[in-house]
Amino acid sequence: MRFEIMRLDDIDGTAVDSTVVDAASVNRIVQQAAAVGQRLWIRPADTPAS
Repeated sequence: MRFEIMRLDDIDGTAVDSTVVDAASVNRIVQQAAAVGQRLWIRPADTPAS
């Protein structure tokens, strides 16, 4: 499964940038964000219709 992770602005909470990663990478990214107090929004990535 793939997830979209958006980094949020500290002031107003709007998405600053985003990336799509596999499930194995989510924990590492969350740990890094927590270490510096960064806010994230994580949601399942859109998958193309087959």
